[in-house]
Amino acid sequence: MFENLTDRLEKAFKIIKGQGYITEINIAETMKEVRKALLDADVSFKIAKDFTDDIKKKALGMNVLKAVSPSQLMVKITYDEMVQLMGREAADIRLTGSPSVILMAGLQGSGKTTHAAKLAYLLKNKRGKKPLLVAGDVYRPAAIDQLKVLGQQIDVEVFSNPDSKEPVKIAKEAIKYAKEWGFNVVIVDTAGRLAVDEEMMTEIGNIKEAVNPQEILFVVDAMTGQDAVNTAKAFNDKLNFDGVILTKMDGDTRGGAALTIKAVVNKPIKFVGTGEKMEALDVFHPDRLAERILGMGDIRSFVERAQSQFDEEEAAKLQKKIAKNQFDFNDFLAQIQQIKKMGNIKDLMSMIPGMGKAIKNMDIDETAFKSVEAIIRSMTPTERANPDLLNGSRKKRIAMGSGSNIQEVNKLLKQFDETRKMMRMVNSGKAKNLLHALNAPGRK
Repeated sequence: MFENLTDRLEKAFKIIKGQGYITEINIAETMKEVRKALLDADVSFKIAKDFTDDIKKKALGMNVLKAVSPSQLMVKITYDEMVQLMGREAADIRLTGSPSVILMAGLQGSGKTTHAAKLAYLLKNKRGKKPLLVAGDVYRPAAIDQLKVLGQQIDVEVFSNPDSKEPVKIAKEAIKYAKEWGFNVVIVDTAGRLAVDEEMMTEIGNIKEAVNPQEILFVVDAMTGQDAVNTAKAFNDKLNFDGVILTKMDGDTRGGAALTIKAVVNKPIKFVGTGEKMEALDVFHPDRLAERILGMGDIRSFVERAQSQFDEEEAAKLQKKIAKNQFDFNDFLAQIQQIKKMGNIKDLMSMIPGMGKAIKNMDIDETAFKSVEAIIRSMTPTERANPDLLNGSRKKRIAMGSGSNIQEVNKLLKQFDETRKMMRMVNSGKAKNLLHALNAPGRK
C-alpha cells in the first residue's frame, strides 16, 4: 500500500539530509520532489502545490534544534501537514435514531454491497448492535442474492421485497420491519451505476428524503485515484453525504484518493476496506496512514488487529497446556487460524516499524498456510493430540492424504518442534507471551 509514494518521499527527504540548515535553495529542491511524488500518486496539482507551499513556509519559519536534523524536521512537518490534509482525527458514524438508518451510496463496482455487509459485521461484533441489511438495489442482477449470501455469512438478517421494483417503498417497509422486530441499525444498500447520472441521483435522493438517514456513506474504490475524488464531489453536491468508505486499500493504490478526498469535499473518510474478508473493515485514522506513507509503520493498528483476535479464556487454557508440555497440533492449527483472521500477511508486516522497506520486494505467498493446514487435517485426532506418534509410515500416509510429500511433512514437524521449544521458553519466563504483550496497551 502506497509503496511508490513512500519511496519517492524518502528520496525527496534525502536531498536535505546532511544539510546543517534549511535554506530557500535546499527546501525548494526537496519540495519540488515531494510535489512530483504527490502528482505521481494522483494528487491534483492544486492540492500538491498548496501542500508543499505550506510545508515550505513552516520549515523556513522554524529554527532547527541541534538535536533535530533538517531532514527530521522536514519529515515531522510533512507528517503534520499530511494528517491535517486527511482530516486530523478519526471520524465515527452517528447512531442516534431508533433505529439508526445508514444509507450506502456509490457507483456500481465500488464494493458498496460488500461493504454494507462489512459494516453490519463491525456494528454487530464490535459495537454490540443488532443491524438489519436492506436490499435496495433492484436493478443489478443477483444484487439481492449477493446481499443475502453475505448476510448468512455474518449471521445478519437481510430485508428484501423481490416483488417490488420501488427502492423507496422497500426502504420504508424495512424501517417499519426493524421497529417491529427490535433492530437498532438499518443499513440500506442502494443501486449504483457505471457513471454518475441524473436518474440515479434522483432515486437515491428520494430514498434519503423518505427514510431521513442519520448517516450517508459514500463508497468508492481507492484504486481509481482522482476519479474517485471527482465522483465523490459529484455525489456530495447532490447528497451532502456524511463520510466516505474507501475500498481496496490493501491493493495497489497510489494514494491520491485517500490523501485528497477530505480536502475536496470537506467530508471525512470514516472507514477503509483492507481485504476481502467480512472483518476487513477498519476505522480510518489519518495519523496512522500518514505514518505508514512516511515509512514509520503502524504498530497501533497491528496491536488492535491482534487484540481483536485475542481470546483471554483460550489463552489461559493454552498457557496451562504449554506449562504441562501438552501443546499439540490442534493448538498449532488454532494459532494459524488466528493469524489468518488478522488479515493480509504482507500488509500486517508493513505495519511493524522498519519492516515496510525490508519486505517491499518480497513475494509473500498468502496461500502458504494452506499446505500446512492440509497436512495437519490429514492427521488423525490421536496424531494431532500426540505428535510424538508420527513415525515413518504415518508420515507417508499424511503426505499422500494432504497432496504433499515426506519432505514437506518433516519440515512442518521441525517447525512445530521449534514452536513448542519457544512456547516452553515463554512459559519459563525467558520471553513474554506475545498475545498478552499485544493485548496489554489500552486494556481496561
